[in-house]
Amino acid sequence: MDISLQHVEYRYQANSPFERLAIQDVSINIPSGTYLAVIGHTGSGKSTVLQHLNALLQPTDGKVVIGEHEVKAKQKNKNLKSIRQRVGIVFQFPEHQLFEETVEKDIIFGPMNFGVSEKEAKQRARVALKQVGLEEDVLGKSPFDLSGGQMRRVAIAGVLAMEPDVIVLDEPTAGLDPRGRKEIMDMFYMLHNERNLSTVLVTHSMEDAARYADQIVIMQQGRVVNQGTPEEIFSSSFELIEMGLDVPEVVRFQLKLEEKLELKLGKIYLSIEDLSAAVTELLSRGEG
Repeated sequence: MDISLQHVEYRYQANSPFERLAIQDVSINIPSGTYLAVIGHTGSGKSTVLQHLNALLQPTDGKVVIGEHEVKAKQKNKNLKSIRQRVGIVFQFPEHQLFEETVEKDIIFGPMNFGVSEKEAKQRARVALKQVGLEEDVLGKSPFDLSGGQMRRVAIAGVLAMEPDVIVLDEPTAGLDPRGRKEIMDMFYMLHNERNLSTVLVTHSMEDAARYADQIVIMQQGRVVNQGTPEEIFSSSFELIEMGLDVPEVVRFQLKLEEKLELKLGKIYLSIEDLSAAVTELLSRGEG
């Protein structure tokens, strides 16, 4: 399902003394099947953009096209429930949203709220549990008796059980250790490919943006300041650094290596394996 933000503006508490402009003139196209990463400083507007993707927020100017639905400023927008069924959001610390007595009841709550029968919802719960790497024996347990990592996976399973076409991830690995972060991000990447999802990742991790995304959007002070492939974005590493943003560790290593060896590799490499192969080839030709 395609999503398009067209000249979107959003003002919190519009027409009040507390009005604040959060994003302005934001235009982003997300073709079906895209894995998009949105990066930028805290307060750059990333999370505000995210909440427009399933109409949790509605623009104060411009419009958002979500599949066949349009959400326009200054109009009464209908069919929001249909949009929210097709676009699932995994917020930071999603385990904080768990509330039911059992894991099964928590996972089936969303699908049943959108009109799915209890029988079908329970079947979806079993499929979703498997997708997040949990066994069915947790279905009867209280989610609050599980480990923190298991609770997060249960919360994610609740989103997947709605069978969305688009999944939006707002810092989904916040608070996890490095191993847990990689496991969760690999799981989402597998689901992205297996279910042909459109995926939008809001993240501070340049490593994750480089490793998983097809496209990257950079936001600054409520505006989109750059968009491109990871290779295009990180080829302008010095510009990112000047903006106060980080770059992937492998890119930092490449820049230092080029400076040390007084050479240019001709392109930015986003994995240590590719960088190693390029340097080895260069040295074997006697160019180093």
